Amino acid sequence: MSGGRIVAGPCDLVPLTVDDAADMVDVLSDPALYTFIGGAAPTLPQLRERYTRQVAGRSLDGRQQWHNWIVRRRSDDHAVGYVQATITDEGRQAEIAWVVGTAFQGHGYATAAAAALVGWLDQRGVETITAHVHPDHRASMAVAERAGLRPTDQYEDGERLWIRPVVG
Repeated sequence: MSGGRIVAGPCDLVPLTVDDAADMVDVLSDPALYTFIGGAAPTLPQLRERYTRQVAGRSLDGRQQWHNWIVRRRSDDHAVGYVQATITDEGRQAEIAWVVGTAFQGHGYATAAAAALVGWLDQRGVETITAHVHPDHRASMAVAERAGLRPTDQYEDGERLWIRPVVG
């Protein structure tokens, strides 16, 4: 579940479908991508299963709304990564995340996508936006900062909590 296509500078955020797994399996295949975020590259069946759950748009208990987009390069619609927002607290809070495949890093896709996602959440009245970033992941820290988030002194599972100051 997500809104429609979102224009984000050199890329577009396109609502996730299960069929996107075929494009994304290669984007997510580099083991180096998991240095800071942990885990391992998913197989195509694993990715299809994950996307099937995500496109449902809600947790089983209904307390979380899931919004997921594939980040596609505007020049050729090629998948380069994804962004996601988990909205809780009756729409007042959101945790965001972004991943761009290693072959596509350094071109501004993550920065553009994260900033567009924050803007989308602002338009929906989300008050608190957070992200968790590994303290050694300088590129992700730069993305968070450019998206308007600021680091806190809180850590969870080895990642630093970043928060967008309340607007208004």
